[in-house]
Amino acid sequence: MVGIAQTGTGKTLAYLLPLFNLWKFTKEPHPTMVVLVPTRELVIQVEEQARKLAAHNAIRIVGIYGGASINTQKEMLAVGVDLLVATPGRLIDLVTTGNLKLKNVKHLVIDEMDEMFGQGFRPQLLRIFDSLPKRRQNLLFSATITDDISEFLDEHYFGLDRVEAGPASAPAGTVEAIAYKVPNFTTKIDLLEHLLRTDGSMRKVLVFVSTIRMAEYLHERLSARIEEMIGMLHSNRAQNTRFRLLEEFADGKFKVLIATDLAGRGVDIEDVTHVVNFDLSEQAEDYVHRIGRTGRAGKSGVAISLISQHDRMQDIEDFTGISFQFVPLPDEIEFSPVVTEFDKPVIRMKNPLVEDTVSGAAFHEKKAKNMKVNMHMTREQKHKLKYGKPKSKGGNFKKK
Repeated sequence: MVGIAQTGTGKTLAYLLPLFNLWKFTKEPHPTMVVLVPTRELVIQVEEQARKLAAHNAIRIVGIYGGASINTQKEMLAVGVDLLVATPGRLIDLVTTGNLKLKNVKHLVIDEMDEMFGQGFRPQLLRIFDSLPKRRQNLLFSATITDDISEFLDEHYFGLDRVEAGPASAPAGTVEAIAYKVPNFTTKIDLLEHLLRTDGSMRKVLVFVSTIRMAEYLHERLSARIEEMIGMLHSNRAQNTRFRLLEEFADGKFKVLIATDLAGRGVDIEDVTHVVNFDLSEQAEDYVHRIGRTGRAGKSGVAISLISQHDRMQDIEDFTGISFQFVPLPDEIEFSPVVTEFDKPVIRMKNPLVEDTVSGAAFHEKKAKNMKVNMHMTREQKHKLKYGKPKSKGGNFKKK
């Protein structure tokens, strides 16, 4: 089954509750239920939700992910597991070492399906499928779905039931989306600082940027202007630091968290009042996931997008079917003449995982001396191919 629902509408509970109702006690140490997610943060989040639901029964729940001690995870699996929450890479590691067997799996859940079936995770998923029983239930969940993913599902699954709790790729109706046209990166910083200082409703703000370098630069500049502590989250930070930052942000220890799209997928933080797209995401579907961090569980939220001339606004409007609603800049904001490295247009490289079906291969003809031909050649012919001239009997000496 494929389940499509807007962000923040409870997809995690939608698959955990039925799984627990179907669960039956077994002495087998290997899992009968597996949930695959793309990030470590999501492993922790799904595991925590599962433990709350299973607090009064004997379901054994284990979460595994890369970046943590694999020996500790081996010990947890040795005790036995019913529900396994995992990232694909670490699951493959433990299957390869023989510490995890998937022969008893009856239910496979793939959360954040559009991310998991992308080019990055697809080879790992296909390896995992080979280790799973042929007879199993497949449950796929996401807030968005692309044509490429739909084609992949049609190729690998037969008779899928598709359930849509809301329009695919559409943001939740509880999110008010507004946008500002801002000429450059420095003016964006000025505008964000102004909004944080003057808008009292911005109590818990998640600011998204596209790159790690941009996150570090913005954090440095904004921290110098605002006395309150500002968090920064990206994939280069230590795993314990990432978990701590999310926990402190959720607890309200600081009101602004600058993050890359690492935090855009499935991370559930209560009462995020505002999401700020400091720049628009590279992929249109990531925009939907970003703004879905606010307006969750029926609560209202605001998504603010700061759009410059290099941002791919049209792609997002075509994907969501919703046009950006622009509001004028505050009178206090003046255009800054300062130009940074982030104001240059991004040169988008071709995806090396996607086969080029238009241009030909960039091969050149081998030189004759390097060509391997299955034919007999005399020593004189080989010498001529190698040195470009026939072999002389007198060596390099000439008769006087």
